[in-house]
Amino acid sequence: MRSRVLIALGSAVLALSMTACGGEGAGGGGDTAGEDPADLSIGVSMPTQTSERWIADGTSVKEKLEAKGYQVDLQYAGDDIPTQSQQIDQMITQGADVLIVAAIDGTALSGQLQAAASANIPVISYDRLIRDSPNVDFYVSFDNYKVGVAQAEALLVGLGLRNADGSKGAANGPFNVELFAGSLDDNNAHFFFDGAMDTLEPFLDDGTLLVKSGQTDIEQVAILRWQQETAQRRMEDLLTSSYNDGSQVDGVLSPYDGLSRGIITALQNAGYGRSGADMAVVTGQDAEVASVKLINDGVQHSTVFKDTRLLAEQAVLAAEAFLEDTEPQANDTTTYENGVKVVPSYLLPVQTVYKEDIQTALIDSGYLTAEEVASGQAEG
Repeated sequence: MRSRVLIALGSAVLALSMTACGGEGAGGGGDTAGEDPADLSIGVSMPTQTSERWIADGTSVKEKLEAKGYQVDLQYAGDDIPTQSQQIDQMITQGADVLIVAAIDGTALSGQLQAAASANIPVISYDRLIRDSPNVDFYVSFDNYKVGVAQAEALLVGLGLRNADGSKGAANGPFNVELFAGSLDDNNAHFFFDGAMDTLEPFLDDGTLLVKSGQTDIEQVAILRWQQETAQRRMEDLLTSSYNDGSQVDGVLSPYDGLSRGIITALQNAGYGRSGADMAVVTGQDAEVASVKLINDGVQHSTVFKDTRLLAEQAVLAAEAFLEDTEPQANDTTTYENGVKVVPSYLLPVQTVYKEDIQTALIDSGYLTAEEVASGQAEG
């Protein structure tokens, strides 16, 4: 708490100093229409390099911007909120003309965003909605509620309660399932969980699905910072506390591939998927190469593919629009309320990937290579 207060105070002082000198020295902002792209700078703030997804996002955004001639300052914050705050402060003082920010904590950057607004620097919230600030100018993401729906549908398909086309499956249950959610400070985690629970609720209500742990609220099942090790420990605790009577976990709702791998490790250590024993149905998200290999090997059941190349492209289009003093194209102006305002958004579609979809969805599209899928490691 103390560090947050200090950061907020520091950012407020920075914002006041910028206002006092009319933005001089801060660079950025203002009328940039018609300027040479080589004279314009875009700050790109990504949360972490511990996830291959965010490495790919940062690289893709940087490459697409540089291909258009812009200067790019790409920074990763190492999942540390003060580091991200300081990096964004530095981008502002060094003259960024636009900021593209994927926040670690969607509520922790109000001071930085106020400083950006004081310097007339547009802010694009990237994939994770920045909350509690009026100074978020645009949001690019996927339809995150539908991500949760897709994960829940994949769980139902894996259990045999639904067919892939949405029709009723042959199985009747009951099935034991456990639920996981992402980090509570990530606005997307709530959309994922809401979409999933709205889909699973009828099956929970009629007893087709049973949560033996009794943990069904997002506060009970959330994993701080989306950490794989934390998910593994929670799954181990669930097995010890709720399944020590010989019963089995049939399925696990996991919102992210990194969590899925932690969950799978805990299950395998408990004998699932070994010596002829069944592996529980485990969902995922992000089509990380290590998890795609697990899907290809029949270990993880599915993932939700969000083509981050398309997300990066939308971020670049939005940045270009601001630099040309126009408004980015939005396809949603009602859904994403950040606590202060509804942020105009561009939402992209998602795709569920089962084993049989790997070739067409991921390899043929150029997102992954066959060699990467076989090895479980990203090339380069």
